[in-house]
Amino acid sequence: METSASPSTTPRYVSVKFDAVGRTHSFLLPEVDFEPRLIPGEAVVVQRGERLAYAAVAKTIPALAERKAPRGDHSPTVLRRATRDDVLKRFRHEQREREAHRLCSLKIREHGLQMKLVKVEQRFDGSKLLFFFTAEGRVDFRNLVRELAGEFRVRIEMRQIGSRDEAKVIGGYGTCGRPLCCTTWLPSFEPISIKMAKRQNLSLNPSRLSGACGRLKCCLRFELPNAKGEQHAGCAHERSCSNAAGGCGGCDGGCGPGGCGSG
Repeated sequence: METSASPSTTPRYVSVKFDAVGRTHSFLLPEVDFEPRLIPGEAVVVQRGERLAYAAVAKTIPALAERKAPRGDHSPTVLRRATRDDVLKRFRHEQREREAHRLCSLKIREHGLQMKLVKVEQRFDGSKLLFFFTAEGRVDFRNLVRELAGEFRVRIEMRQIGSRDEAKVIGGYGTCGRPLCCTTWLPSFEPISIKMAKRQNLSLNPSRLSGACGRLKCCLRFELPNAKGEQHAGCAHERSCSNAAGGCGGCDGGCGPGGCGSG
């Protein structure tokens, strides 16, 4: 948990994670102090938009603390420590998610649908089950939704995602040996072309240029040389460091016109 030297002027916040795989998010702490203080791994209930969500406190990297602080008047907020009932509720939701994943996979095969189920998510208030899937084209899953709704007696929502989003949800490690950028810090997916590999004098072997998602690696974009010819500068633009992909892992898009490290 991060605190400021002048708590009266700077709101306090804490980093949380919603999944074991995934990035951390910064949430504001309310005016009333949490006693004892929140520690990494502790469960909390947060206000995420118009709904409640269950999360776990994560350790914040001091060097990134100020940069990741929430901004604006409508920043997400930590409501309370998770109670025993909250923990049991989340445990039941996890069991339901596993059962829904098993049953949906069976019904997909029964109906012969050309789709791959990636993840099932139960809303904390129990109002909805979300099914994330990948498919080559459009899929008529109306009968599948009716059967799932009849089985679980809750609103069913199907969301089609791309191969990059699938890798982001599942997580894993890249050929560099580090966790996937899309899972840990990359804010959005930007267009990537083979020309970016040519500019970096890389081998055009498709197996070496493809990431875990089977598409061209995202790092081909944010490791382009900048105007000074420096590699790994996080600059997607030839004349500046206005990286649309969000910057390299170190500068987070905040570097100056001369490239990373220029301030």
